[in-house]
Amino acid sequence: MTPVSTGAVGPGGSPAAVAPGGRGATRIADRVVAKIASQAAREAVGTLPPGAAPPHASVAVHHDTARVRVHVELAYPGDIGGRCAQVRRQVVDRVRSLAGMAVPEVVVQVERLHLAAASGAAHGRTR
Repeated sequence: MTPVSTGAVGPGGSPAAVAPGGRGATRIADRVVAKIASQAAREAVGTLPPGAAPPHASVAVHHDTARVRVHVELAYPGDIGGRCAQVRRQVVDRVRSLAGMAVPEVVVQVERLHLAAASGAAHGRTR
């Protein structure tokens, strides 16, 4: 048997330089970026209210740019705008660092608000 060469060898036994266009490209699937965004949103939301569904995301990837839509359920009362901003920052940071993509747009859609457990019972009110 003869050994099989896996590439061209340049002077000194080192691999020959390949032009950047000939090296190929790495493409990250939309669903992978969506999973990264979902996990980032879970980290940002923290503890979910009882009965809440975990955050999920949908993504549109074009070259090295990802546009993200995240669906979340939050506890109420609370700082909804602050929590949404926190989700946006976390998603942008994670997608940029893990997938190497720019994220010019993150839409956070609040699907449902969950009332804090027994908030009315603490004050003796019922409705």
